[in-house]
This record gives sequence, C-alpha cells and structure tokens, in this order.
Amino acid sequence: MNFRWEMITEYLPLFIDGAKMTLLITIVAVIFGTLIGLFMGVARLAEGKHGISKIVLRYLVRLPATAYVTFFRGTPLFVQILLVHFALMPMLIHPVDGIILSGDIAREIRQNYGAFISGLLALTLNAGAYITEIFRAGIQSIDKGQMEAARSLGLSYGQAMKAVIVPQAFRRMLPPLGNEAIMLLKDSSLVSAIGLAELAFAARTVAGVYSRYWEPYLTISFLYLALTMLMAWGIGRLEKRFQIASR
Repeated sequence: MNFRWEMITEYLPLFIDGAKMTLLITIVAVIFGTLIGLFMGVARLAEGKHGISKIVLRYLVRLPATAYVTFFRGTPLFVQILLVHFALMPMLIHPVDGIILSGDIAREIRQNYGAFISGLLALTLNAGAYITEIFRAGIQSIDKGQMEAARSLGLSYGQAMKAVIVPQAFRRMLPPLGNEAIMLLKDSSLVSAIGLAELAFAARTVAGVYSRYWEPYLTISFLYLALTMLMAWGIGRLEKRFQIASR
C-alpha cells in the first residue's frame, strides 16, 4: 500500500492547528488542575483536633474533596466530557436561562467556544482529581516533625504548608505530575467527540474526505509521540533543576 503524502500536505495546516489546540488545552488543564489538586490535596488532609472545628473540617472540607476525587477518578473521562458538554454547560451558559450567562452573549459563546470550554473544563476537573491524590501522597511523605518544627517557630498551619511542607513535597511530586501531564496530553484526543478541532478531529476530518485511514491516523500518532517525548524531556530538565537547587 502506497502512503499518499499529498493527503497530509494538503491538510497540513489543519494538523498544525490541531497540534496547537492539543498543546493549549493540555497546558491550561495541567496548570488549573494543579491549582485544584493543591487545594483539594490540602483539604483531603484537613483535620481538626476537637470540637466544632473537627466536625466542620470533616463534613464541609474533607468529605466534599473526597467525593470530588472519587467521582472523577472512578468514572471514564469520555463520559465526563459528554456530561460537561451536554448537561453542565447548557445549565451554566444558555441563551434563555443560563445560571452564569444568558442572552446573546451566551449564544455567541456556545456557538464559537462551546466545545473548547467544555473540553477544557472536563480535562481540568479530571486532572485536578488525579493531581489531588499526588499532592496528598506527596505531603504525607514529608516527616511530621517538619510541621511540628515549623509550628514551634510560630508559623500558622497555612504558613507552614506554604513555606516548609509543599516546597519539599513538590520535588517528590514532579515525576507523577509529569506522568499525569503526559497522560492528559494523550487523553485530550477524546474531546474530538464534541467537535473540538484538535489532532484527533483533524485526522477524522481527513479520513472522511479521502476514506483512507492509514495516512491521517499514522500522522497524528507520530505527532502525539513527538509531543509526549518533548514534554518528557522538559519534565526531565525540570526534575534535574530542582534536584540541583535542593542540594
């Protein structure tokens, strides 16, 4: 079977735009997912010693964080994307009765950016759930004496976490965070199901035009491979930098 290069060259701008979109939603989802993971990871570890604080932290902080992590880690990402796009977003942004936005601006956003917002939100929430557990495990790996020493110096719990615990834990969390970023890059192909023009959408478009599948899907396979290798190289450099800084 001859590989028809003209198919790829004709639609090369589509593949390039798809690669840009894939990188964009991955990077943004990882950034916001990391922020969610940090706060939810701390929330998962919140514990009051006695009285009302113990009840409040258990049922209003730890329980919601645990429920969030359980749902997004225990259900398929593809289902989450469909749920966000077809159920959650119409409830939040709707021309008639949107909770956040309504009217003409809601209609315009839904038409022009609906798939992007839905895909990005679903990927971010999914990444946040996994990164929450990474942060939780990383924080728990730090010796409890570090927190006790920080508190004995007069630091509050929040100050101790910010200045002492999290910076140490972050170095240990870099490898699993990098793995999560790479997994998210590959899983971003699922958002093509809601019409977002990323790599998988580009391949499906070209395959539909020519009714040939080797060329477009091999092309995006190598593009995904190149992107993941580039990301792995960057994460490796970052790990070495933090190792050198910690010495």
